[in-house]
Amino acid sequence: MGAEGPCPGTDGHEEFLMAEERLQKILAAAGFGSRRHCEALIAAGQVTVDGEVVTAPGVRVDAARRRIVCAGRCVRPERPVTLVLNKPRRVLCTVRDDRGRRTVLDLVRGIPQRIFPVGRLDWESQGLVLLTNDGELANLLTHPRYGVPRTYHVILKGELTGEILSRVQRGVWLAEGKTGPVRVRVKKRTREGAVLEVTLREGMNREVRRIFARFGLRVKRLKRIRVGPLALGPLREGQYRFLTPREVEALKASARPAGRETGPGEDRGG
Repeated sequence: MGAEGPCPGTDGHEEFLMAEERLQKILAAAGFGSRRHCEALIAAGQVTVDGEVVTAPGVRVDAARRRIVCAGRCVRPERPVTLVLNKPRRVLCTVRDDRGRRTVLDLVRGIPQRIFPVGRLDWESQGLVLLTNDGELANLLTHPRYGVPRTYHVILKGELTGEILSRVQRGVWLAEGKTGPVRVRVKKRTREGAVLEVTLREGMNREVRRIFARFGLRVKRLKRIRVGPLALGPLREGQYRFLTPREVEALKASARPAGRETGPGEDRGG
């Protein structure tokens, strides 16, 4: 959530200055959730500006010059930042691990903003992981209603018959329910199995692996190579780069046409 501790002063000598923005956008950028969730916090009287309760979400505020408190926490605006990481295998997509295992944040040290991973890739999976402090972006990319496509490079062990391929593409029943249509492109067949490009829109836990396991097939390697319009590109394992504002807006635009949000969700499709 938003940063705790002393609030920024009102003398104008902040680390950076911001123009006036809608209050819910400021809260979302500070990590208090999606804009819709922040609107609910405002409506519930959980937000004050210079000590005065504000309940109208359309109010515009200069966050660098005003003292904003949300749910008892001081809101200090951060520069929005989003980066893409090529996650190696055996690295956790979490902020911290009680068992001391490596996390994605161990690979991106030195970034002053409080960033967090958007969705998950499991311990054995690798590839594209987004990290950000933009709560709105994270909600758009992980909420199941928006269905932002994710594409994986998959090395499969076992015989992928035409019947199995057809059933996978139509959707498979898992414990949480039936998956949506899955796009599968067979890139190569080998004596042991096949090399595939798999695109899906849900975020069920370990979804790709579990889909093929239903037919006795094992995913030997899984690498996420694209989220929406963003491709992993030439990043080597463990490397990352910052996204441009245009790339961030393209990611947000890829989610918006799908509909209106209704609640939190999580992507754990690897």
